[in-house]
Amino acid sequence: MPPVRDAATIMLVRDALDGSGIEVCMLQRNLAAEFVAGAYVFPGGAVDDADRQPEAARWCEGRTDRTASEALGLEVGGLAFWVAALRECFEEAGVLLARHRGEPGRPGPLLDTSDPAMATRFARHRDDLNEGRVGLAEVCEAEDLVLPVGDIHYVSHWITPEVAPKRYDTRFFVALSPSGQQAVHDDGETIATSWVRPADALDQAGAGRIELMPPTVANLSAIGRFPTADAVIDWARSVTDVPTILPIVRVEGGELIVLRPGDAGYDEAAAEAAAAARDGAPGPGLAAGGA
Repeated sequence: MPPVRDAATIMLVRDALDGSGIEVCMLQRNLAAEFVAGAYVFPGGAVDDADRQPEAARWCEGRTDRTASEALGLEVGGLAFWVAALRECFEEAGVLLARHRGEPGRPGPLLDTSDPAMATRFARHRDDLNEGRVGLAEVCEAEDLVLPVGDIHYVSHWITPEVAPKRYDTRFFVALSPSGQQAVHDDGETIATSWVRPADALDQAGAGRIELMPPTVANLSAIGRFPTADAVIDWARSVTDVPTILPIVRVEGGELIVLRPGDAGYDEAAAEAAAAARDGAPGPGLAAGGA
């Protein structure tokens, strides 16, 4: 059984320029990727060891590890998920959610890379980060930036099924996209960038034109209810109870059936899968997990 890795994903939202509602930043995974190749996803990835280090926490504003861990239902280490979400957003989408350091009680301005010289400098930082030459803490130190983790809101929690070749315990976050930065895929793990209305993305997936994973579908549906980006953030800020989505995958009559919490038969299937795990043997056509 593959190990489960901690991961973090972030939904960057903004108001559509034509006033037609909200848009969310989505990236297409490389067609040669080992995991969900070609699918459209939000920026995100695994939590790295560097995300857990005190050096990273020193640059965070708005949450401590204690408050972050409480929000995630963890004893310790919660702040690393916020750091990972921001790092992955910069690595994959080229957007660094950060502020210039301000005075006590007076937050500094959001990072703006619209100036060509600034854009070039931060493109180098991004390359260095992607190549492992520096960590996010080093970028913050070099540019005297802070990470406004208090403005990044936790809204969803999914775990990948045991039947998947790679498994992640993923926390989903949402944040306003900064107006002074442009999202651009990294041409490595991701090969296309799209700002799309959630309803349009869901329609495209339903028509078979793009591939979306179940957690992506669920989160698009959640944020797509709101008319403005500010309304999304108001909702996200109010979220205090985030259930863990751990679906059960069954095979019945040659068909793959996914049961999620609240579906008929989920509790019975979960109990059967748990009993099989305790006995060290697979249940009859069962695998516990998430999407």
